[in-house]
Amino acid sequence: MCVHIAIPEPTSNDSAYNQRTLPQYFFALHAAGATPILVPLHERQDRVARLLAGVQGILLPGGPRDIDPERYGEARLPECGETDPGRTAADELLLQDAFNQHKPILGICLGAQTLNVWRNGSLIQDLKTAVNHEPGRELAEAHSVRITPGSRLAGLVPQIERPEPRVNSSHHQAIREAGDNLLVSAVSPLDGVIEAVELESADHFVLAVQWHPERDYTSSAFSRAILGAFVQAATVWQPRRIEA
Repeated sequence: MCVHIAIPEPTSNDSAYNQRTLPQYFFALHAAGATPILVPLHERQDRVARLLAGVQGILLPGGPRDIDPERYGEARLPECGETDPGRTAADELLLQDAFNQHKPILGICLGAQTLNVWRNGSLIQDLKTAVNHEPGRELAEAHSVRITPGSRLAGLVPQIERPEPRVNSSHHQAIREAGDNLLVSAVSPLDGVIEAVELESADHFVLAVQWHPERDYTSSAFSRAILGAFVQAATVWQPRRIEA
């Protein structure tokens, strides 16, 4: 079976960013055994809905914009960046479809924040801690993460990288309060910043990480395990049966 994963364009107003970042997501998905299906942000909703009928999973990528603080009940701080309504609308459509159909979801960086806000969680608009959370692509291992024992994510950490694997980092915002039925499955041990959440559900794969496993897919066994588990969940996914 050919597994198709929907991935929206990272942003609606910076084509150079999309062209620079999408190939890494596509490479990681292909390497994990899936075919990425790009969702254009300017496409009509009915056409996106038809596209989603043929995918078995949703990957919400990172992006250069921030989420509107009004969406989680806060006034905008000066440090909060520009928003991207087109990306927000696409993400909401994909999340609704995935939760309605129990399709696997993997959120990455902005995608993790989007999932959390969609589940009624909140964000820190601008991180100010002793840990540098936005060194970007120049630093392959920015800091370690402490994994919650017994979580889905804990089962993906290779033995050689336990107990606190090191990850990359490219974000100035982060999850403040986890959303409905979301378990905090990783934190930055030095400052307590939430680094991963997952749905508390044994039969619905929903995992979101603040770092970028697509960037170091070839060099990190942990990143390969995350993408591999996501694609495997999509491989065995079956449409929900409607009870009479």
